Order: sequence, then structure tokens, then C-alpha cells
Amino acid sequence: MNNQRILVIGAGLSGATAARVLAERGFAITVTERESHPGGHCHSYRDAETGIMVHAHGPHILHSDSSEVWAFLQRFAQLRPYRHTVRAVTGGRTYPLPIMLATLRQFFGRDFTPDEAQAHLAAMARQYPRPPANFEEQGRALLGDALYEGFFDGYTRKQWGVEPCLLPASTMRRIPVRFSDDLSYYHHSNVAIPEQGYTAMIATMLDHPAISVRYGAMAEPALAAAFRHTIYTGPIDAWFGHRWGRLSYRTLDFEVLRGTGTFQDVAQVNYCDLSVPWTRITEYKHFTPWERQDATLYVRETSRACGAADIPYYPLRLAVDDSLAHRYLAAAHASSGISFVGRLATYRYLDMDVAVAEALMAARGIAEALNGGAAPPASIDDPGATSAKVQSGRR
Repeated sequence: MNNQRILVIGAGLSGATAARVLAERGFAITVTERESHPGGHCHSYRDAETGIMVHAHGPHILHSDSSEVWAFLQRFAQLRPYRHTVRAVTGGRTYPLPIMLATLRQFFGRDFTPDEAQAHLAAMARQYPRPPANFEEQGRALLGDALYEGFFDGYTRKQWGVEPCLLPASTMRRIPVRFSDDLSYYHHSNVAIPEQGYTAMIATMLDHPAISVRYGAMAEPALAAAFRHTIYTGPIDAWFGHRWGRLSYRTLDFEVLRGTGTFQDVAQVNYCDLSVPWTRITEYKHFTPWERQDATLYVRETSRACGAADIPYYPLRLAVDDSLAHRYLAAAHASSGISFVGRLATYRYLDMDVAVAEALMAARGIAEALNGGAAPPASIDDPGATSAKVQSGRR
């Protein structure tokens, strides 16, 4: 069985998905995880004081149109349907997000029809003599100055710590504007929260006779020599010892507050003004409406530059980072006996359903290659441009 042994570094969503697929295909899997629990950035826990389920690294909502991904996840958890709504506070007033018909009516004080709202936005749009070259130009060209400055300029500066003109226009182009009255943040065929939390779901995924998990174990490249193949889900620059420098990330600080009753009427409220230090407040009892909670727990979230000892959350992906990322990706592609899977290992922002889909694809490709006597690919593809979410649910 020695030639069937595979090492998976990281017990987050990507690593656990890959481990489960490979275990079911007859491989013996060892998973190493530096933390004392599975889950990675999806880790959830019951707050001892209130009994509320908390997402340790910020709000996570499963949303997908992929029947394959949904069928896979449903094997490991009861997925409870959930309707996510988001608000934004700007200029002392609260609006629905993403920008939608109700937002436009409230912001401009006019009872627009959908066609009137589209025409108004078109009239407000900033005109440029060339295609918008960055996030700020794209925002002003899409929304006009008032909406851009109200909802995106200050928020983006807080979230990313740079001038919006330094971020790519493609990031702004992915932000939805809707001309309907549907307040749901996600318009996917499936939107849900695991009934017992994400950590329980991922622990069930790892519960297989062919999978052994070592918690409190650091990622050691030397360990890989004892295995036929390795799947790495940690930061790609860390695997190579940061030999060309550290990739830039934003990290998050969380201020946990408790009280009674309800703090806000929705799970997530974004704060757009620079005068407010936090980017959003998440009240976690809203994620489990099937539970009755008299107490409440809410979290103020702030963003800052990620240091060497911090948890990396969002890849910054400025021009210098893209250049460095492609250098590390080239080194990854040139490596043998290892595949780089997941958001950290490919220096991208990935929604959870995309992370699962890519891990499924990677694991199947690895199994087919090893069973056929071929070398598995180092990664699915080049990471390309970031898909980081600006002024959004971000998960």
C-alpha cells in the first residue's frame, strides 16, 4: 500500500474534499493540520456563553448553482436553506445591498421603475475617453460619482488599504447591480448553512477508514518524501520558503461583542464611511433561524495588512503581487510529486462552491494519473486575476 499513500496538507474545505475523494478511490490518506480542529477558514464553533454558532473567520454562506457540488456536500451535513440579506450604512443612512431597485429609490428619493432606474444610472455614469483602467474609474463609469463615493470609495480603502485607483477594473465589474425588488443577496439555486456548522461538516468529510488526520502538525516539505503524492492547500509562498518574498494579503481582526435580544435586523451590515473603522458587523444568530436564541453575539470586523504572524485572508493582487504570484506558480508547475489546491495555494479568492468544485476536479485528476502511472498536474490552472469581493458578502 506504500505506493497508494497520499499526503494532504491542510484540513480545510479544499483539503478535506480532496482527501475524501481519494480515500473513496482506494488511496490511503494522511492529512496534516496545524490547528487543533478541521475547517480552515470555514471553522465554526458554539460560543460557550450564548450557545450561538459562530463562524470564526467571518461569515460563510454556501451558495451554488452546481448540482454536483451540492450533492457532494449534502452527504456530510444537513444543509438548511438560508436567505442572506445585507445592508450598508453610508452617510448615516442604511440601504440594501447589493445596489438594487430599493437602494436606488432610497438613495435618490425617487420611485423608479426598473427602466427608469437603468436610465438614471446611465445618465449618472462618468464618461471616459477610453475603457476604465482601474477600480475607481470602473465604479464611476458604472454607477456615477454619488453612488460610487457613497458605497465603494471609503469601504474599498478600509478593506484593501490602498487607493481604489490601484485595484483592477475587473474587480468592480463583478459587483452586481440589480433592477428588481428581491432583497436576497445571492441568486443561486442553492443557498444554505450546515445545520451543525462547517467544522462538523468537514469533520464528517474526513471520517473515513482510509483517512488519518494529524492535528497540530506544521507543513513540512520533508514529510512529503514518504508519500507517493502530496496535495498542498496552504500559502504557496510559504511552501517555497518565501524565497522571492511574501505575497501580499489582507488579514482581519474580530471584536466579539455579546448582549441580549437582537443587535441588527440582518446578519451582515457593511459600513462604508471612512470615519467608521470596521468594515462590517455580523450578528451570527441570523444564520441559524431554526434555533431560538435569547442572547446575541455580534462581531465587528476590521481589515489591515497581513504580517508574517497573521492569518492571510484576502490576496491583495496589486501588479507587484501578480508578478510575484506568477513566479511562485511557475515554481509550482515545475515541481513534481505535489499538487497545489485551494485559495491559498493558488493565491486567489474562491467562493466555497468553487473551492469544492476545483478540489473534486483535482482529486479525480490525481487519482486517474496515479492509477495510470502518470504524474498528476501541479495545479488546475494559472490563478489569473483575483476574484476578491469588494463591498459584498465576501464569501
